Order: sequence, then structure tokens, then C-alpha cells
Amino acid sequence: MKKVCVITGGSSGIGLSIVKLFVENNYQVFNLDLSPSTMGDDFKSEYRQCDVTDVSKVTEIINAIADEHSIDVLISNAGIHFSANIENTSEADLDKVFNINVKGAYAAIKAVLPSMKANKNGAILLMASDQALIAKHNSFAYNLSKSALASIAKTTALDYASFNIRANAVCPGTIETPLYHQAINNYCQKSGADINEVHQDEAKLQPLQRLGQPEEVAELVLFLASDKAKFITGSLQVIDGGYTAQ
Repeated sequence: MKKVCVITGGSSGIGLSIVKLFVENNYQVFNLDLSPSTMGDDFKSEYRQCDVTDVSKVTEIINAIADEHSIDVLISNAGIHFSANIENTSEADLDKVFNINVKGAYAAIKAVLPSMKANKNGAILLMASDQALIAKHNSFAYNLSKSALASIAKTTALDYASFNIRANAVCPGTIETPLYHQAINNYCQKSGADINEVHQDEAKLQPLQRLGQPEEVAELVLFLASDKAKFITGSLQVIDGGYTAQ
């Protein structure tokens, strides 16, 4: 019988790579996202249209999945990037970042816990960031939200360890995704910087002298979801090419 994985934000970037890898490894994957993947049905996942800021909708969809399947893995991946210091972050900006990045995780975790508790087994993965460990310039709201996800992973790990439910945060550094390219494009439009030079500079900032790839993050997520990682919980798993070791 296939294990069941629910992922939020699985239609692009790191999420899409996770969906592909989990399907290849015989998981039945349910992808909750605003839009389906442009890859169509190639990955044989089951798409559910969902705005993760709508807690009742997230709960409704996950409850419907849990009525028919035991949920083994939750990957809370949906998120947005926002670049600004605190003075240039409006209340609306702060609410938007937190509603997607943090409230979305809250909704998904709360919804899967009854199924996992009943089975006394489960793996919860939150997509945090290297910014859960360090600060970066012009990243007030985003940094705050990713730190919150790290906290959620740790408190959830402690609260549900007695049910054999594990919770960990994955903390990627600079990964070459559509979100990364959007952030670079926005920066170049505002600053007038040369986009090719910015990409080169970003690579040089990493000790390994390159950007990470979504497939590499997916491999870490697959490991953490598996029984090979059954003694790992409450951790922040960094995958950043050595950036935070500097």
C-alpha cells in the first residue's frame, strides 16, 4: 500500500521537485496549491485547489483526504518572499507574509494531526529557510515568518512525540527556483543592477560557489519523511552550501 503525502505549494519550485520525487518513490501525493503544476499530470499527483490562508478550506480538503486515507507525511511548503526592512513593511505586507507562510502551516498541521495521532505515526516537514538561523538585509517580514516556522517545528515535535509524530524544519539557503528568480528580477528592476552580475554574485556568496537546486532539497525532504530518519525530530536541517557556517 502506498504511503500518503500531503504537500502545500507543490506546483512549482522546490514543491514541484518534492512532488516528483515522492511520486517516483511510490507515495500517493496530494498537492494543495492555488494553481496546478504546468507539468500537468506527468507526476501523477492529485491536485486540490487551495488557498492556504483560508484555514477552513485547508481543513475541509485535508479532512476529506483523511476520510479515505491515513496521512503519513505533511510537507508545509507554500510560501512567498518579501523584501523590505521594517520601515518599508506595511501592516498589509506583514499580514500577507504571515497569512501564507505561517498561518498556512498552522492550518495544515492542525488538520493532519487527528489522522496521524490515530495511527500513532507521522512526519511533518516545514519549509523554513537559512533565515530561520541568520538575518539578512531587507528581510524583516520574511525572516520573521521563517523563524516562526522553525519554532512551530520544535514545539510540534515536543507536543506530539508521544504519538510517534515527528516534526522538522528544512532550512534551504539560496536555491534556484522561480521564487529566487522573481526576487532577483525585482531587485534588478528597483536598483538597475545587471541581472547576470547579480546571479554570479549570488553564486560567489556560497562557499560551494553555486546555487542549490530544488532537486537537492527534495532529496533531503524525502529522507526526513522516511523511516531512515525516525530518530530525527525537532530539528532545523540546513541545506545551504555552507552559507550559515561562515
